[in-house]
Amino acid sequence: MRVLFLTALGAMALAPTPQPAGLLAEEPTFAGVRVLYGPGEDFGSVDARLIGEARHSIDMAAYVLTDRSLMSALGRAAMRGVKVRIYLDGEDRGRGASAIEEIADAPNVEVRRKGRSRDLMHLKSYQVDGRVLRSGSANFSISGEVYQDNDLIVIESPHAAARFRDAFERLWSRPDNQPVGLR
Repeated sequence: MRVLFLTALGAMALAPTPQPAGLLAEEPTFAGVRVLYGPGEDFGSVDARLIGEARHSIDMAAYVLTDRSLMSALGRAAMRGVKVRIYLDGEDRGRGASAIEEIADAPNVEVRRKGRSRDLMHLKSYQVDGRVLRSGSANFSISGEVYQDNDLIVIESPHAAARFRDAFERLWSRPDNQPVGLR
């Protein structure tokens, strides 16, 4: 019986591991992922921690950015020497516009708006230091983070962060973008 067990164990160890197919074959197989659902889970503390841990860069694409505590965290990161780039949809110029203009004038912060068009820039994502991607359905607003039914996904993966950064660079370099602030 023992020989049979050891033989079976050896056969399992030598058996090929099933490989992901389709879209999953393009993605890394190992990544730390945390998924939260609101309302109820503290999205703001997740953002504060991720931004507070940044050492080199934050690239954020935000359909709506009105949460002043999040903007303050981005400003503190910039004061620590973190390069902060924020890309906004071109249509949201109302709520939070003055706070966005204030942060846009801070050292180490650059803000651009998508040129006006019928197509929205609807991302709610950012990458930190090329190692972590934060994404989800929640706008960067009190209502999106506290009251609405949304999800927030944090992926600790240089590959995922690089994929976002590639997309961000395409958005950032559009010729019709409009700079925000004095720079």
